[in-house]
Amino acid sequence: MIEKVYPMTLEGKAKLEEELEFLKTVKRKEIVERIKIARSFGDLSENSEYESAKDEQAFVEGRVTTIENMLRFSEIIDNSNTASDEVALGRKVTFIELPDGEEEEYSIVGSAEADPFEGLISNDSPIAKALIGKKVGSEVTLETPGGDMLIKIVNIS
Repeated sequence: MIEKVYPMTLEGKAKLEEELEFLKTVKRKEIVERIKIARSFGDLSENSEYESAKDEQAFVEGRVTTIENMLRFSEIIDNSNTASDEVALGRKVTFIELPDGEEEEYSIVGSAEADPFEGLISNDSPIAKALIGKKVGSEVTLETPGGDMLIKIVNIS
């Protein structure tokens, strides 16, 4: 069975390792303590604090497993073979929306570290797929839920 590869930046990998460490060393202990306290309340069948703590424990354990898997199959992005003026995974792209010139900036990262609210878009997203391989000055039509948008790439770093 072939496992999925998770492309990511060094910073993204470090963030995941930090989150994993927090979950294992801090969050697990907090949840165990909550379960212990909830058990002291007696009857577990009608104990909402106990159920809540067990639900959180299941979520945290699932997240730990997911992060461990992502880290095990991570692949650090290497742009050494890509021209510096070409959009690629791990690069920050600045573009203006045509014709009104509204400027936007995104970093293209692997799906494991994507966070659109922080300007980090997944290489699997339609926007990133349309931008990858393009150069500064290129005009690209992006398909968005609100309709097509014509943009011009003004900077790549």
